[in-house]
Amino acid sequence: MATTTKLLLTDLMSGVNHIPSKYIRPITDRPNLTDFQISDTSSLPLIDLKDLHGPTHSDIIKQIGLACQTDGFFQVKNHGVPETMIKNMLTIAREFFQLPESERLKMYSDDPSKTTRLSTSFNVRTEKLSNWRDFLRLHCYPLQDYVQEWPNNPPLFREQVGEYCTNVRELVLRLLEAISESLGLEKNYIVKALGKQGQHMALNYYPPCPQPELTYGLPGHTDANLITILLQDEVPGLQVLRNGKWVAVNPIPNTFIVNIGDMMQEHIEKYPHGVKS
Repeated sequence: MATTTKLLLTDLMSGVNHIPSKYIRPITDRPNLTDFQISDTSSLPLIDLKDLHGPTHSDIIKQIGLACQTDGFFQVKNHGVPETMIKNMLTIAREFFQLPESERLKMYSDDPSKTTRLSTSFNVRTEKLSNWRDFLRLHCYPLQDYVQEWPNNPPLFREQVGEYCTNVRELVLRLLEAISESLGLEKNYIVKALGKQGQHMALNYYPPCPQPELTYGLPGHTDANLITILLQDEVPGLQVLRNGKWVAVNPIPNTFIVNIGDMMQEHIEKYPHGVKS
């Protein structure tokens, strides 16, 4: 009897009650499901951007600068991305991953150089140990250069995801100005230093896991880019390392997690005098 190898975790695990060996991490590298802290508003920076260009501008700049230097991440609310747009983004991402296998696989590739691709884990060509996720990765700036590569199913995918990407880019530009100011620099410093800009996004799907104590969706890592804007759905799972302790960042509706990447960290370390009390 012939068997067909499943390319995506979602399809591999359909009806299976134990995880395959290639997902099982060594004992010393497994999740500790009890040794972490639950975040609250006092332990995780949550910055209100409502008056970023208003009367409390200088205070918000200080909050952003302090969060960048001490944590490398923070949450933002009143960020300017409409609530309906966030809802649409989450809905259409779910709809994509719920498409029939044959439809999803039209976007599949194991080539990391492709600017639009559906794949699984991280890099299936090179890794021996796999991560518990499927993902759709899209390049999205300049939008007109890439949008025709994107899925056309669900039918509104290109329209709604394009609107979301454009609005998040505007948020990023405002944050980059604020971070530049927090370092005592001209507000357009970081954008000018970047030169040619890029933007990409990943839609991550973590299928239900029958043995979550044995594997990770994604293990501990830093982002190599400049800045990451992360939108969580209502399912918790994200943890960040803070003061040597893993902290669970439980979802807050209509907020984003802002993660300072390695490129930004280099700038912040270059200007340690930037944050003034």
